[in-house]
Amino acid sequence: MILTSSAFENGGQIPAKYTCDGQNISPPLAWSALPPGTKSLVLFVDDPDAPDPANPKMDWTHWLLYNIPPEVSSLSEGISHLPKGTLPGWNDFRKTAYGGPCPPIGTHRYFHRLYALDIALPDLGMASMREIENAMDGHVLGKAELVGKYRR
Repeated sequence: MILTSSAFENGGQIPAKYTCDGQNISPPLAWSALPPGTKSLVLFVDDPDAPDPANPKMDWTHWLLYNIPPEVSSLSEGISHLPKGTLPGWNDFRKTAYGGPCPPIGTHRYFHRLYALDIALPDLGMASMREIENAMDGHVLGKAELVGKYRR
């Protein structure tokens, strides 16, 4: 599986447009080479460096989407209407929508992780990343990762 963004390269800087210092909209994402038998996709965007990269204490969740149909191969910049069947999870901003990078100190890493599953998950409601991970257990066919960095 391959996960890319036309807005930044893997390991590169996330443009301010996609952060709390800009428009705070989701970056464009695209993927390919899904494993055979993929029934749904899960997207997590999180920051393991919170609150301070020199002394991280938590993994801050920025965006959670699950049950993305396997026919979908991208999410457009600033997406406002999710693909049919896609469900949002509950992020650490206490929202179901994308929340961009807004690090209080230092350069943080933002992991965009896409998982291919052999099932569609049940409606988990306002699920957290951990709850979605638990539901995915034993059903992951493949994973792709894209890491962006941001410093205010």
